[in-house]
Amino acid sequence: MARVKKLRTSNHRVVLNRSRGGDIAINTVLLILGLIMALPMYLMIINAFKPLNELFLYPPRFYITSPTFDNLKSLFTLLGTTWVPITRYIFNTVFISFAGTFGNLFLSSIGAYALSKMKFPGSRGMFKLIVYSLMFPTTVTLIVAFIIISKVGLMDTHWAIIIPAWGSSQGIFLMKQFMEANITDAVLESARLDGASELRIFWKIAMPMVKPAWLTLIVLSFQGLWRTGESMYIQSEQLKTFPCAVNQILAAGIIRSGASAAASFILMFVPIIVFVILQSKVIETMGSSGMKD
Repeated sequence: MARVKKLRTSNHRVVLNRSRGGDIAINTVLLILGLIMALPMYLMIINAFKPLNELFLYPPRFYITSPTFDNLKSLFTLLGTTWVPITRYIFNTVFISFAGTFGNLFLSSIGAYALSKMKFPGSRGMFKLIVYSLMFPTTVTLIVAFIIISKVGLMDTHWAIIIPAWGSSQGIFLMKQFMEANITDAVLESARLDGASELRIFWKIAMPMVKPAWLTLIVLSFQGLWRTGESMYIQSEQLKTFPCAVNQILAAGIIRSGASAAASFILMFVPIIVFVILQSKVIETMGSSGMKD
């Protein structure tokens, strides 16, 4: 009689049937890789609290001998010398980030729903164009984008940055692939037979089923818009973003390296908070990408 190999369990769940040594080896490798990837972020954080004499040491130290808040104080002192209030720069960044992110989320989601679940003439060709557009970096289309934005009268406004963010090919591609993998046509047909409108089906059925995907899209879009710095579309000082203002102030040279380290820490802090809050759903999206029942 053949022996039946017993499956290993952990917390009442069946796990991969490999040895304890294999688990330890894999976890060790993942831990080492995780530490390597976290190292630049760790250095950026501790550099914000290093005095100048430690900041320029080579090779760099991974610890602080005399921690200080002088870099942060210096940064806010410099920001206080601008003729435009610092709160205005922060408001511009927050407005661009939130308006661009939620506009991108709505248009990408509803466009992906139409392409994946509503068959209409030209849908395949339209999706192919979206996929092809992913091949071109932003710098290739920069001149065309500048001409269009100037012709429609959006120059020197926040909408010159927000509206192009709404038309993200990456967002539509991500949402379409996830909808095709996780939303069955049978569920949608049942809702249609019950008399639900297409918009109600999209909002009440489709969007909750792809929650990990649109949370991932929020993280990616927000991080990109939060880092928006100098833009050729905006010339007015009162419309510029916080990263742009910081870069202008810190352009004085090496003497402001401490303030520059503090600025990098602050600009990194908000996207990290957004990612930490939504990271479980982001991992779920990446884990299920390309998988179908």
